[in-house]
Amino acid sequence: MSIRHRIFQILGTSFGLAYLPVAPGTWGSLPGVAIFILISLSSPETNHSFWIAAALILVCVLCLGLSPWAERYWGVKDPRRFVLDEVAGFLVTVLLFRTPDPYLTAIWAFLFSRIMDILKLQPARYLERLPSGWGILLDDVVASLYAAALLHILARILPVNWFGGLPVNILTF
Repeated sequence: MSIRHRIFQILGTSFGLAYLPVAPGTWGSLPGVAIFILISLSSPETNHSFWIAAALILVCVLCLGLSPWAERYWGVKDPRRFVLDEVAGFLVTVLLFRTPDPYLTAIWAFLFSRIMDILKLQPARYLERLPSGWGILLDDVVASLYAAALLHILARILPVNWFGGLPVNILTF
């Protein structure tokens, strides 16, 4: 295997996490959690949305660029070992839903982005059919939009301390 293919494989499998035997998408989305926690701990709160959006754009570009390679490499459409779309999905959720406590935000966003990705409510399931990596990416993006919306609803219904406070203003770039 060439170095280029090895790099693609490392990136596409979230540094090999997608090779773990159970739930590769769940394991593979963990780098998104690490990115979010790193941003939350290392930059002023007023810049979080900017850096999360920048990371999201980078992951989306990588996902779209590597998806055709992944489908050829594994020989199937939307291969389960290719998990950059899960990283992007998590980042969409935390871009749109954050609370003052980054750890609680990460836990809730991880849980709900995974649930919504697994459920694949319409139109997310329909979007899987799109060609050239768009289906791989957009079904997770839409599922994560559902996750963020559901989290906003729950944050207003459940006790505030469950989320570490009310959601922060996501429009602050």
